[in-house]
Amino acid sequence: MGTRELGLPMTVTSPEPEGLPASVTIWEVGPRDGLQNESGVVPAEIKIEFLHRLADAGLPVVETTSFVRPEWVPQLADAGEVLDGLRRQEGVRYPVLVPNSRGLDRALESGVGDIAVFASATETFTRRNLNRGLDEQFVMFDPVVRRAVAEGLRVRGYISMAFGDPWEGAVDVDQVVSVGKRLLDMGCDQLSIGDTIGVATPGHVETLLRTFAGAGVGVERLAVHFHDTYGQALANTYAALRVGVSTVDASAGGLGGCPYAKSATGNLATEDLVWMLDGLGIEHGVDLDALVETSVWMAGHLGRPSPSRVVKALAGQ
Repeated sequence: MGTRELGLPMTVTSPEPEGLPASVTIWEVGPRDGLQNESGVVPAEIKIEFLHRLADAGLPVVETTSFVRPEWVPQLADAGEVLDGLRRQEGVRYPVLVPNSRGLDRALESGVGDIAVFASATETFTRRNLNRGLDEQFVMFDPVVRRAVAEGLRVRGYISMAFGDPWEGAVDVDQVVSVGKRLLDMGCDQLSIGDTIGVATPGHVETLLRTFAGAGVGVERLAVHFHDTYGQALANTYAALRVGVSTVDASAGGLGGCPYAKSATGNLATEDLVWMLDGLGIEHGVDLDALVETSVWMAGHLGRPSPSRVVKALAGQ
């Protein structure tokens, strides 16, 4: 059933009185962050079709894959094959995650225009994810980011464990801001603030974002990336919108997790985000019916229903 068949008003309020952004860019992470933790390898041709369907649904940014070593994340070992088979749609960005200089070489060979590096706000997760210390990660990222910028690529910096770490507990907001500023100083044009294990609450989100602002980092350079472990992803997103954030990461169908943090559950579902944005009167450009159809299709290939509440409601799952 499509959204219009429900007979409900999709817009019930105006964003202006609340101070919300007039439009939001949805950064779709399903093909990379969503699929990377799947135990069964998804064939390259299915991934390519997934990418095409997401772009056709109106998503302006579709994070495609990662040039990580195959033994680290076997699901993404076919990154080159996926990029070779991708039919790039005009006006759509297809960023890839690049862990090191060799990954950047491969990204440039594939004609990629956007890359992302994946940093951590905590010492323990940096060692588990990158096999190096908190400060040492920047030694690895610095030449990658600077070279990418020199080559004309746009670079995003992810900050994982920005709200809590399963080994270290709560993470100091000043430490997160310090990591973010170092990434920006290297040349990253945007930071994605990640609640990797889904422990954030709206007050914590607002505090962290306002701390970034107090350190001179404009809200236009920030994005948010929430996991829904405690059911707080939408509430946290709304808190970020109230502060002025206008780029939100989400995963079609709520796919996702983290291979290096077993307590991380699925990402904020893109469909759930779109439903909320529609209700707030915030523009996003995504066809919800087409997106739901895509998530149902992918759920069929994965052999289980989508965890997205909106997908369940509209598809009758």
